[in-house]
Amino acid sequence: MRQQYYTRGVTLIELMIALVVVAILAAIAVPSYRSYILRAQRTEARTALLRVQAAQERFLLQQNRYATDAELEAAPPAGLGQPRTTEGNKYGIAIVNAATPTEYNVTATALASGGQQDDSKCVLLRIDHNGVKYAADSGGTDTTRDCWR
Repeated sequence: MRQQYYTRGVTLIELMIALVVVAILAAIAVPSYRSYILRAQRTEARTALLRVQAAQERFLLQQNRYATDAELEAAPPAGLGQPRTTEGNKYGIAIVNAATPTEYNVTATALASGGQQDDSKCVLLRIDHNGVKYAADSGGTDTTRDCWR
């Protein structure tokens, strides 16, 4: 009569194959997840720009002109009462007035300390008094279509 041997557990080869599969899945998932996080955090900048734009329109109705960058943080009616950074400190907010008091650009620039420095596609987001949206990457190339959707 022949004796049969039964093995229990996993062999080293099976364990190595499982580790390789997990490593491949992690190599695919982590960059994809990071890209998703950066894209989601752009929403913070877009929201802040739209909030400043709405505050500018209220300021225009009260003062017959748009607020300047110096009036960004001042409480209404003397200013807009808006912070200089987004809620999560990912973007810095600034108002760039044009030559006349009836024009402005509000910009959101990714802060190096906020974690958005890896988002080289949308370093700068901007909206003007006409509602025209613009975005640029770290090289200054127009990326509006990708960043404002």
